Amino acid sequence: MAADFTRFNDAHLRHALNGTTPATLLNSQTETAQHLAGSALTIVDTLNAQPMYHSPDIRAVYARVRQLAHLATDAADHLIDAVDILDHTRAGLPVELGDDFLAVLTEQEARREASRRFTLVASLTALGSSDALATAELFVAERRHRGFVPEHQPPALSHTQSTTLRAIARGDVAITHDKPYLRREDLRVSISTIRALESRGLVMREDCPDWFRDERVHLTAAGRRDLAASFGRPRRTGLTTTRPAAPLPMAAASRSR
Repeated sequence: MAADFTRFNDAHLRHALNGTTPATLLNSQTETAQHLAGSALTIVDTLNAQPMYHSPDIRAVYARVRQLAHLATDAADHLIDAVDILDHTRAGLPVELGDDFLAVLTEQEARREASRRFTLVASLTALGSSDALATAELFVAERRHRGFVPEHQPPALSHTQSTTLRAIARGDVAITHDKPYLRREDLRVSISTIRALESRGLVMREDCPDWFRDERVHLTAAGRRDLAASFGRPRRTGLTTTRPAAPLPMAAASRSR
């Protein structure tokens, strides 16, 4: 679901309502938002079908998934409102602008009102990818804590590769002129790391609808499986290279008693 939010947001950033057929774009994004809401509700149904203890973390998972469904539904509703504004204005009908206030708008005013709703949708779904990833990690970690360890054991990954997978899952990694572009300044991802993950079949590139990015990097099915199986695993502690302290001389040891 995180990848679907990323694709939705990329398409949203690419387009504006300045073209000749804004309703086509709005209808397309409406269908995608409704699909996102349906996917979230399907996850709720899947959770309901699993017998498990509803710990505070599991209840938080339910709340987060339902919140994603509500955000996507609200986004779809705003997009439908935008289409109605354009259609009513074209037909010469009044448009409701809030508080039961009706007005007949010019085409320019109608596009401005529709654009305002279009922009609002972008803010509603902006964190959808990262929220979906955080929710998945919370669920897997809690289940692992309760003794339900994923059957699949992910291959060994370096810390850099693991961090890159998470960043890709959040929708933070795109490529421009064969160089990684990151949405967060605290991340560092090299093109060589992306290529290494591609060679292992864990990530793939797609054409990015965003005007300023050439490609968006997404997890493959294998990448999603390996990342999910790594959630909640205890980190390996590195072997210490510190030398043991030298024993105290006999005289010093006797004085210290």
